[in-house]
Amino acid sequence: MIKDTYFSATTQTNRFCNVYLPEDYTETKKYNVLYVLHGIGGTEDEWIRYGTPEEILNRLYCEKKIEQMILVFPNGRAMNPDSVPQDAYGPVAQAAFANFENDLFNDLIPFIEKKYSVYGDRAHRGICGLSMGGGQSLNFGLGHPDAFSCVGAFSPAPNTNTEAFKTGKDITLPLIWIVCGKTDSLLYVSENTNSFLNAGNIPHSYRTIPGSHDWSVWKYGLENFVQLAFRQ
Repeated sequence: MIKDTYFSATTQTNRFCNVYLPEDYTETKKYNVLYVLHGIGGTEDEWIRYGTPEEILNRLYCEKKIEQMILVFPNGRAMNPDSVPQDAYGPVAQAAFANFENDLFNDLIPFIEKKYSVYGDRAHRGICGLSMGGGQSLNFGLGHPDAFSCVGAFSPAPNTNTEAFKTGKDITLPLIWIVCGKTDSLLYVSENTNSFLNAGNIPHSYRTIPGSHDWSVWKYGLENFVQLAFRQ
């Protein structure tokens, strides 16, 4: 795992992200890239500390269940200073989570596609996340269906905004995969999103599994989503 730094014109400051590279990464090959977002109180380090993404990806590759890919773990809260605000639930933090949409498209994605040997097109780019990051993934992924081929949301939070989804009949939609714990207090968000997608006859996968708003659900989410990503 590489801790990397990029300059964000959106926030006018240097920002951090963690980048997972396959063990035999080489610049002579192009890779799919998946952006993986954290929860409301986390940073770019949250998945690394608690989600064991390296172990999950390395094992799945050894089992020949996935193609090699690059994962990018950014700070999904775009603000200056680039730190967790004292009130992670307050309006400043909420605005910073929304502002990450600008940082993602204008700063982070161009940085990753310039520095690392990744494809630069929709078919090879995906996004997923847990809780607040799950809501962001749905908002950004379905708000910009031309940018991502797959979108995963693990226990998405109330920031999920179906009004931002672009789902018209002439739009090519990404693969949509949602999972939530059966005893999660935020289960209603996943249920409402599922109902919205069903009402619009929008293809997607939705499942509930044993668990609450916790890492057992989110690690399950990542492990299963990466096996479906980039298969369209």
